[in-house]
Amino acid sequence: MKSSVVALIAAAGSGTRFGGVLPKVYVELCGRPLLAWSLRAFDAVPDVSRILIAVAPEHLDRATEICHQEHLRTQWAVIPGETQRQDTVRAGLQALEDQPPDIVCIHDGARPLVTPEIITDSIRLCHMHGASVACVPVTDTVKRFDEEDRVLETLDREQLRAIQTPQTFAYPLIVAAHRHAQKQAIQATDDAALVEALKETVYAAPGSKENLKVTEADDLAHAEWLMRRRLRASADAPVRVGHGYDLHRLVEGRPLILCGVQIEHDRGLLGHSDADAALHAVADAVLGAAGLEDIGAHFPDNDPDFLGADSAQLLTQVVKMVADAGWSVGNADLTIIAEAPRLGPHRKKMVQTLADALGVDDSRVSVKATTNEGLGPVGEGAAIACHAVVTLLAAGPR
Repeated sequence: MKSSVVALIAAAGSGTRFGGVLPKVYVELCGRPLLAWSLRAFDAVPDVSRILIAVAPEHLDRATEICHQEHLRTQWAVIPGETQRQDTVRAGLQALEDQPPDIVCIHDGARPLVTPEIITDSIRLCHMHGASVACVPVTDTVKRFDEEDRVLETLDREQLRAIQTPQTFAYPLIVAAHRHAQKQAIQATDDAALVEALKETVYAAPGSKENLKVTEADDLAHAEWLMRRRLRASADAPVRVGHGYDLHRLVEGRPLILCGVQIEHDRGLLGHSDADAALHAVADAVLGAAGLEDIGAHFPDNDPDFLGADSAQLLTQVVKMVADAGWSVGNADLTIIAEAPRLGPHRKKMVQTLADALGVDDSRVSVKATTNEGLGPVGEGAAIACHAVVTLLAAGPR
């Protein structure tokens, strides 16, 4: 019979060292709350049959909403935790008493970069030995000091490991360890130490240097960089492609603006805003890739607020919309179709303006120009048309 495994995620801390209005587990990392990344990792492990999330009582609704938003396949529940981590874990273990699992996998909600592989290895070693902790070798030299900051000895780093989570135990063993700790008033910084206090053996499971704990604001920036690198390097990282098209008539008495650059010409494009057909096509491509309707839905041409609007500013707002939806711009490829004027001399400035509006390096932007060979309204010089293709990279799995 297959063993039952419950993941217990401790996420009730106030995060005083991190600062901010909300506890750190609710701060966004690549478009998702920190807590959501741990949930997704455990949800991807077939051995995990239930996920129990222990949070501060005042954030029960917030954590529950995150679980709903993640559409977890694994059965889950949110329970109130305590002020101290050790008490939170004990509360979680007590919540499992009615349906005790064989194994409980305890994880800090502030470690968003845990992987299904780390979790699986931890469970495997627990099956073998009854207790395991994710850890990594210590690479720095470690010395022990006295109370006056004098070196007492240099420790052999070959025998040292930096301990992480998950920490995985046979359920009866970790329950006994917490009961013993409560009875003996033992306070420890991790659950493995409580098992050690019972003179039981805990085995090392492979962790990762990337499996860092977000404690301070600088940790979040590092975690963001690591997560984005991981997503972009993954063959499974979701990419969306959007196509945008716009056409505006050329009329007298209007400036010609393309890609935010005013170009000398005898006519300009007709429109409610500045009629920058190039940026409108790019904006539609960005919105389309994110599934967020089109530019007209967000900036209607009958709204006086957008009369004469700078399309570069509108595109910047569009990029923020898709970022809020969990996407970032990968690259943009724009083709402008016009019989006149010649756009080659302006191409470099157009590329830079478009890149700035998209918030990307100009190496990720292409602006090309061609004619319509005298065919149709564009070929007759009555209009300018633009096609754009944009890729969006997921800030998180979809």
